[in-house]
Amino acid sequence: MKNSLSKNVLSVILGGGAGSRLYPLTQTRSKPAVPIAGQYRLVDIPISNCINSEIGRMFVLTQFNSASLNKHIKNTYHFSVFSSAFVDIIAAEQTPDSQSWFQGTADAVRQSLKHFRQHDFKYLLILSGDQLYQMDLNEFLENHIKNNADISIATTPVNATDAPDFGIMKKGEDGFIHSFVEKPASHELDQWQSDTGSEMQAQGKNYLASMGIYIFNKKVLYDLLLKDCADSTDFGKEIIPYSINKLNVLSYQYNGYWTDIGNLSSFFEANLSLTDEVPAFNLFDGDNPIYTRARMLPSSKIDGTQIDRSMIADGSIVHASKIEHSIVGLRTRIGRGTVINRSYIMGNDYFETIEDIEKNVKGAIPILGIGEQCYIKNAIIDKNCRIGNHVQIIGADNLPDQDTELFTVKNGIVAIKKGAVLPDGFTIGVHPV
Repeated sequence: MKNSLSKNVLSVILGGGAGSRLYPLTQTRSKPAVPIAGQYRLVDIPISNCINSEIGRMFVLTQFNSASLNKHIKNTYHFSVFSSAFVDIIAAEQTPDSQSWFQGTADAVRQSLKHFRQHDFKYLLILSGDQLYQMDLNEFLENHIKNNADISIATTPVNATDAPDFGIMKKGEDGFIHSFVEKPASHELDQWQSDTGSEMQAQGKNYLASMGIYIFNKKVLYDLLLKDCADSTDFGKEIIPYSINKLNVLSYQYNGYWTDIGNLSSFFEANLSLTDEVPAFNLFDGDNPIYTRARMLPSSKIDGTQIDRSMIADGSIVHASKIEHSIVGLRTRIGRGTVINRSYIMGNDYFETIEDIEKNVKGAIPILGIGEQCYIKNAIIDKNCRIGNHVQIIGADNLPDQDTELFTVKNGIVAIKKGAVLPDGFTIGVHPV
């Protein structure tokens, strides 16, 4: 075991709220269940970070559209009967003691304490279910214990442009946080600089942003949630600011890649960045793999396609003319002559049989996947879509935001909704001349 201290840790992964900023991807699923990188789910990231750090006891807290999340975790995370490891989902529930759903991050943990009491632990590790990063959580824990902290907060250095979007911590020379401001105005930033180290300072990253990742000593957590801050509902906005001047709150500076996948634009760019020659988030790290469901699919079959800077997941049948700077998910079918550029095709949950395909063709129903002679750019195609022939889906900055039964447009990105059927010749946007 990398660190025997990990036996004293219980991990909680926060599933977030309704996920309205990731709509329409969260229309029928919770945020942690949103597919990323062609074959994973967002929840696989924090779970994999825990497994790679040999932290094996995990709870996932959720309350919105949790069916697909439940199915994914049930089908994915199985541990030895000789191990104490588990991944359990705690969904918001109404009980005689609690008549309300989760009201925020702190309230979600508070309402779940009755489930934690069944386990022996000294530290509660709180993670977010919608972030992309790879962190050695043992180092985080060791730093917390070595410095006798009551609470540790993972922080990441940011520059002056990004700082107003975050909660900014200011630490002293001893690493402990002595002040906090939520989303400071640009003219206030001078007083919020911290010593982030020469490497980060050379990049102009002089401010420490909270990553929403915490370690609490067990007694401290219980005292805060049940006594001192019994009416507070959120860690970042209430619990942490209250604690800074009353408890030993330590900054753990993380200098690696981290991004908060909070909205459609950040989700889209985070996925496309995985196709970079040397991506900041390394899916090919054999020492820190990202775990997900083993589906036993055949290798993808590709015929006559020019592929550049793209990822193709298993089980796909591709006859496209060109795929560039894109991700093609599991079991995707793409017809001849189709061009896909800067897009994320999530794929399908099942294969259509030859009989199904013949029946659909006779009924003028597009086959599962993308048809022939299509042009798709700046788009997200959610799972199980049927896109006919000669379809154009073209996102652009001048395309107005809108929400229809079949698709949503946000910030120039077109998101085709899960299970949508687009007939032959369907057009969104204008093809470049």
